[in-house]
Amino acid sequence: MTHPPEHAQFDTQRIRAARGGVVAALDVGTSKIACLIGNVGGADVIGDAPVRVSGFGHRVSRGLNGGQVVDMRATEDSLRAAVEAAERMAGTEVRRVIVGMTAGDIMGRLCAAEVPLNGAAVDDAHLTAGLQHAYEKMQSETHEILHAIPIDYGIDGSTGISDPRGMYGTTLKVTLHVVAAPVGAVRNLLACVERCYLECEKLVATPYASALATLQPDEMELGTLHVDMGGGTTGFTIFHGGAPVFIGVVPVGGHHVTSDLARGLNVSLAVAERIKTLHGSALDTPSSDRAQFEVPTPDGDHRMRPRGDIARIIRPRIEETLEMVAARVAASGLAHLAANRVVLTGGAAQLSGVPELARAILEKEPRIAAPAHIAGLPETATAPSFAACAGLLNYAARRTADALPETPEASVWWRRLGGWLKRNF
Repeated sequence: MTHPPEHAQFDTQRIRAARGGVVAALDVGTSKIACLIGNVGGADVIGDAPVRVSGFGHRVSRGLNGGQVVDMRATEDSLRAAVEAAERMAGTEVRRVIVGMTAGDIMGRLCAAEVPLNGAAVDDAHLTAGLQHAYEKMQSETHEILHAIPIDYGIDGSTGISDPRGMYGTTLKVTLHVVAAPVGAVRNLLACVERCYLECEKLVATPYASALATLQPDEMELGTLHVDMGGGTTGFTIFHGGAPVFIGVVPVGGHHVTSDLARGLNVSLAVAERIKTLHGSALDTPSSDRAQFEVPTPDGDHRMRPRGDIARIIRPRIEETLEMVAARVAASGLAHLAANRVVLTGGAAQLSGVPELARAILEKEPRIAAPAHIAGLPETATAPSFAACAGLLNYAARRTADALPETPEASVWWRRLGGWLKRNF
């Protein structure tokens, strides 16, 4: 079942400081499942870090492929283990969690609608009508809407208005960024969460969450392409004007690099993962063939191979991944909003040579980013591979402060919309 869209007042840069309380985030990825528990509003929570971490747990992900559940029992066991580890560290139990979703079929689209004003001042009823009209265009039986984020308002051809209420004109235009995921993938993930006796307070697209954890305010405002290179998928987000204007996912990630190494070097996946971690590089250098590394053989012996072999296996897969992202960004028609910046995060982004390939393929200046804007992260959770989970906790903490306006003239529909907002943003 679909619902009305989120309210225009939400803005990750201007939202009020969160009230006190415990929040929990659960990042369900192909390579790992991570859980963070945090306290909001304490005396030691200051600046741009609205939450302090009190509990952290993570486990190897079982039962997922490409961000989608393929074995519910195995996924349930991994979820339960990660949450219990975080609860033990925090000394508390959680029942409601913000859950990150990384399914390869997540898609984002812009949708606009117009509302006649007839010379009247814009009020909440006009906003509600505009948001609802735009949202209805995106309703689908095959996809569940995760986010419907107002990114722009316009009056009589003027755009870039953050809050049009009280302004006069003839026509109000509302533009939403709608992000949706396949219904089946959503229901399977929620079923696994519920079998762990947890309530999913909100499903969040992990590329969005990861960007919240790693982008700086100027990058969000001026325009940036954010790329999260995960295990089974690579998510990307274009931020501009302080909001995400396009979100997408391509079904390729670090696990595909590991599989390529296993086949190319004729080793197990476990050995390939170790080789990738210790020696992995996406660039072949003149010294690569002189340096060597040890490879186990099926008969229990070892042989030496030049490190250049690793780069020649890894590079094509990283190039393919970045080229798929570039194609999706170009097809969105919004590539120009990303300016000349690309921020890379996620486990696969830590491979040597990835920034250089990103500069060449995406034609933007890259930087590698780790989680920020969050206090008390354990050292093991400060790596780029945990950016999505940190972003989910940040999202959860900021969301506790989101409140709807109470106005006497609010319609019955507006009050219904308010209940949905509290559940979905």
